[in-house]
Amino acid sequence: MDFVTSVKTCLQKYAQFEGRASLAEFWWFALFSLIVHVLGKVIFQPWIVALVTLALFVPLIAAGSRRLHDIGKSGWLQLLWIIPIFGWMILLYWAAQPSGPANHYGQPPVDGAPPMQRAEAAPGQQP
Repeated sequence: MDFVTSVKTCLQKYAQFEGRASLAEFWWFALFSLIVHVLGKVIFQPWIVALVTLALFVPLIAAGSRRLHDIGKSGWLQLLWIIPIFGWMILLYWAAQPSGPANHYGQPPVDGAPPMQRAEAAPGQQP
């Protein structure tokens, strides 16, 4: 998943907390949110930055919840952000984990499988 596709996907799933999000989907959208916030602080008035940050808050939390679902964890574990440093380190570690197999949150995202697994196919099947 590329940058633009990730941003479009996360904005289309604005408040969808169900399902799973791949590494690329989550991290590209997190980067987009950071870029928008930093550029907003440089270019615009503080109240405009606050509005944009609030507008991106829900999709970022939803993407984080779907990312945790991808590794088999509850989205409520995002509340660990409340715990300085220790909670942040745990969540960053979990967000960097590769996609797991199918779990009770659904099938793995299409782009969530490592490239080697995606390219390999059984004889007679297309990758």
